[in-house]
Amino acid sequence: MPLVFLALDDTLLDRSGAFRLWAKGFLDEIAAPQDDLDWLVAVDADGLTSRWDLADQLRDRYQLRVPAIDLVDELYEGPLAHERLDPMIGCALEIAADAGLIPVVVTNGAAEQSEGRIRRTGLDRYVADWVISEQAGVSKPNPRIFALAAQRVRMRLAGAWVLGDSPEADIGGAAALGLPSVWLHRGREWVDTRFAPTRVAGNVIQGISAIMATR
Repeated sequence: MPLVFLALDDTLLDRSGAFRLWAKGFLDEIAAPQDDLDWLVAVDADGLTSRWDLADQLRDRYQLRVPAIDLVDELYEGPLAHERLDPMIGCALEIAADAGLIPVVVTNGAAEQSEGRIRRTGLDRYVADWVISEQAGVSKPNPRIFALAAQRVRMRLAGAWVLGDSPEADIGGAAALGLPSVWLHRGREWVDTRFAPTRVAGNVIQGISAIMATR
């Protein structure tokens, strides 16, 4: 029964899509040009930009008088209102579990927010467990976080797969452990020469299928 370590953002949950929907509504609300949508998505950088830094950029660009802390709260909470678990992903996880795979979420992020997203979307019903970097005290790609995830479900790392969209955090973490991996390309080309994924897929459902096909 091999483990499958799955990323959360833009793997199991469409974080980028939810942010884009929120961003469109936010720009409408402040009467900003919709052409600025691509700019806002770009500076968000898939959530890697600090919310405080992004709030400062928004305040400066649009001369907003909203307190920074209120804007930071909106940047955290606003996209969550648009976040849903794709029912087809839930079905794929059920099929994987029926086939003997053990799906475990391994994600970098704040513990309370990340766990809230897992539970709010109903993802908790489809995975064996989850490990969140803030709670674990270690982040991907550090191999320790994957070892902790295996311990949570009382399984060995041997035979596990890593599936995610981040070249560094997910595929780099798998490479550090010598584990096979599936990279979700999201329209990107693989450019890292230090390591490479075992498989490449367009979405998590294809990724799970690729892992099942190797059994």
